[in-house]
Amino acid sequence: MQQKSIPFLLMRGGSSRGPFFNRADLPDKLEDLSKILISVTGSGHPLNIDGIGGGNAVTTKVAMLSRSDDNWADIDYFFAQVSVEKQLVDYKPTCGNMLTAVGPAAIEMGLIPASDHVTEIRIRAVNTDAKVISRVQTPNKKVSYFGNAAIDGIPGTSAPIELLFLEVAGSSTGELFPTGDPINAIQGIEVTCMDVAMPMVIARAADLGLSGKETRVELDANRALFERIESIRVEAGGLMGMGDVSASVIPKFGLLSAVDQINNINCRYFMPWETHPTVAVTGSQCLASCALARGTVAEGMMHRDDRIPALITLHHPMGTMDVLIDYSTENGRYVNNSAGLVRTARKIASGEIFAHLAH
Repeated sequence: MQQKSIPFLLMRGGSSRGPFFNRADLPDKLEDLSKILISVTGSGHPLNIDGIGGGNAVTTKVAMLSRSDDNWADIDYFFAQVSVEKQLVDYKPTCGNMLTAVGPAAIEMGLIPASDHVTEIRIRAVNTDAKVISRVQTPNKKVSYFGNAAIDGIPGTSAPIELLFLEVAGSSTGELFPTGDPINAIQGIEVTCMDVAMPMVIARAADLGLSGKETRVELDANRALFERIESIRVEAGGLMGMGDVSASVIPKFGLLSAVDQINNINCRYFMPWETHPTVAVTGSQCLASCALARGTVAEGMMHRDDRIPALITLHHPMGTMDVLIDYSTENGRYVNNSAGLVRTARKIASGEIFAHLAH
């Protein structure tokens, strides 16, 4: 064995964290790339003791950046979800929380110059081909991480980063409702299989015997629940045209329940084999869209004011997340136009990380 040094940034993006690399510093072949990512995160141990992963799916995420050759985009963002214990790497999903830090990281890496005051960066999420506009605070043409923006699940405040997600409906499967219907019955449970930024299987918490207000710890301790969720998720993946999803983190699974406030809804989001401490940025768009679209499992669950764009507040285990959804209705059919959020990021470390390589 030998060790290979690779330049990296360690960044928090939203409520996730992980290494950011220049794609040019990593192998093109996914098999070789996976070996490096498994090594640097320490995948294969519950504490990721031999790497920089934090023993949780939100801290074993990896972002790889490059200048884009797309006519629209400035930066290509290639995402990898590394398993905590299984030494697996999934390249199918993207991550909106990590995407929060893509703009700052691209500037820090010299992949794009900073403008004065605010830098607008057009980002192509390579995994799903999604288009995102990121607005980063850059006073004096330097990234600022200091400000008054607060997000639940993260201590303190930071500079706001505005994200505008475009053309996200059907971004992975090609269809808003990949099964062709807004509701399907799977193993006796009604679910909505929906694809907005992230393909998801969404159910009512009450239908699984839950209030929907359970803590992350309570949910993670309920292994019978996870077995039921996984069985439904895998069957739904087939109905969504995604094939065998048993080894993939997508589609994700979500639960919804009512909140007695206008344009508010309660959610629990699964990654999918453990409960997310908050809610994923991509998943938040899908859950908010499910709450707005007619005929889904959320029909009648949320009091709404019918303003467009709609500001939907999602209640998660550590607080709330606001999602601004611009949508329309055509012939009674829900059409998602874009989604906007404000998140924060922080540069934690920079330097070289070392990966084990076979001779």
